[in-house]
Amino acid sequence: MGDRFQAEQRFTDGAQFIGGRLVHGTSGRTQDVVDPATGETVLTYELASTADVDAAVAAARAAFPGWSSATPGERSDALHRLATVLAARADDFAHAESLQCGKPLKLSAGFDVPGTVDNAAFFAGAARHLQGVSAGEYSADHTSYVRREPIGVVGSIAPWNYPLQMAAWKILPAVAAGNTIVLKPAEITPLTSLMFAQAAQEAGIPDGVINIVSGAGAEAGEHLVGHPDVAMTSFTGSTAVGRRVAAIATAGVTRLHLELGGKAPFVVFDDADLEAAVHGAVAGALINTGQDCTAATRAYVQRPLYDAFVADVAALMETVRVGDPFAAGTDLGPLVSHAQRDRVAGFVDRARGRARIVTGGEAPGGALAAGAYYRPTLIADAAQDSEAVQSEIFGPVLVAVPFDTDDEGIALANDTPYGLAASAWSRDVYRTGRATREIRAGCVWINDHIPIISEMPHGGYKHSGWGKDMSAYSFEEYTQVKHVMYDNTAVPRKDWHRTIFGDRT
Repeated sequence: MGDRFQAEQRFTDGAQFIGGRLVHGTSGRTQDVVDPATGETVLTYELASTADVDAAVAAARAAFPGWSSATPGERSDALHRLATVLAARADDFAHAESLQCGKPLKLSAGFDVPGTVDNAAFFAGAARHLQGVSAGEYSADHTSYVRREPIGVVGSIAPWNYPLQMAAWKILPAVAAGNTIVLKPAEITPLTSLMFAQAAQEAGIPDGVINIVSGAGAEAGEHLVGHPDVAMTSFTGSTAVGRRVAAIATAGVTRLHLELGGKAPFVVFDDADLEAAVHGAVAGALINTGQDCTAATRAYVQRPLYDAFVADVAALMETVRVGDPFAAGTDLGPLVSHAQRDRVAGFVDRARGRARIVTGGEAPGGALAAGAYYRPTLIADAAQDSEAVQSEIFGPVLVAVPFDTDDEGIALANDTPYGLAASAWSRDVYRTGRATREIRAGCVWINDHIPIISEMPHGGYKHSGWGKDMSAYSFEEYTQVKHVMYDNTAVPRKDWHRTIFGDRT
């Protein structure tokens, strides 16, 4: 099955990173990290307790004065060094990510790790560009200016689908702005988050600035969100869990950033390049085995192209090679766990008889039977109000639905609670321009689906949450604005004092 990252050897000191060192959790309960390609346990570690969360928050709080008072240049230099360390360890990170997630090594090595290095380099530059409003006299007798200042200790929770990149998306803007952070990765995929913290330490980022607590959501996660010394919570995950996080955070009047679920529409107008749309749909639906909140999940295809689109997508899906994530020829690995595989299969099984399962719709047998694999699946002719269309399946499943008019296509695209991402396919600039204006999503791609870049924001509308990851917009999420006003007159008695003293001189 190819090379495997030796997790047991790397984390003998524990799977918590608190105050600059690996330590064991103290909850009294253990968690297995399982290779989803084989079903084998690769690491068993002690989960974090609420006391471990307290210790991590205390370490972050102690590190905050020094880190927040560092100059932007000093923070920038540290993040540039981090980018260098990450790049040097790229192969190690890619193997660990593929081991814990099951994603093909070519995805980890070609997308996850380079994207993380690029994010580190971007925020190294952004650290020097914390801009406020230029000083000016907005009142005749005063000079005003705006400071952007760090918030304090940030408590972040990251998901299991992109453990390394999501850790980076949360840690980098927070620390670039002068905050310190406690990150809770998903307990089934903690490896690369821990490695990221170790790389930061190697780069010279002070102990306590970045802390990792690997624990269960109901214990460590909720305690982190509700901790009185946590000034901001950033969460990426499902909308259902996001509601719980929001309830806890808002009860403590904690600043909140949420990146939640998605059900991205893929709108194909009748003048689209059919070959491009078919390839875009298959790639956009199957990236990371469909475990991507921006994945193409709902293909709305104008009726003149619909039959050909369905046939060609099915044929192309059948050429996708499912197999060992570490094999050079593998296109699609397993889902992250057997539980997730069974969840995806449940959606497809419930769609049978109500829609057409054109291809896929089953777990492969043979040499892959022990893993959490599921074949690329195309469902056609599902009803708009069906769960296959409305709910986030989070697996290698694309649903195709026909439409007649442009108005109908855009209306269908908007007809879910989600609004994270979308794409529109057409050769007509006016059609695509309308789609970018009227589709309610945080990102709308034109004649492509999925690409992201560090310089541009990622975040949603509606039930997909609020706030942005990546870009300068993300950087602003992790700062608070302070207005400073200077009196310019040196006059002890101001004109406005008459509201208190009346006609007294």
